[in-house]
Amino acid sequence: MEQERPKNYDDLPLVLNMMDIQKILGISRTTAYQLVHEDGFPAFRSGNRIKISKEALFQWMAKGRA
Repeated sequence: MEQERPKNYDDLPLVLNMMDIQKILGISRTTAYQLVHEDGFPAFRSGNRIKISKEALFQWMAKGRA
């Protein structure tokens, strides 16, 4: 069963994964992977996994780059 989109900022973990990004932004898996590979997107690698700081994501969106 697919989980619901988070209701508020405080419900989110400090470090987001790709599934979180898909839910928050309401985008597909393919679009999420394209997004995290764009210059300026605040993603980092932890081993072979892509992670995104919750704070950095919302700062990035506030700058109008979402």
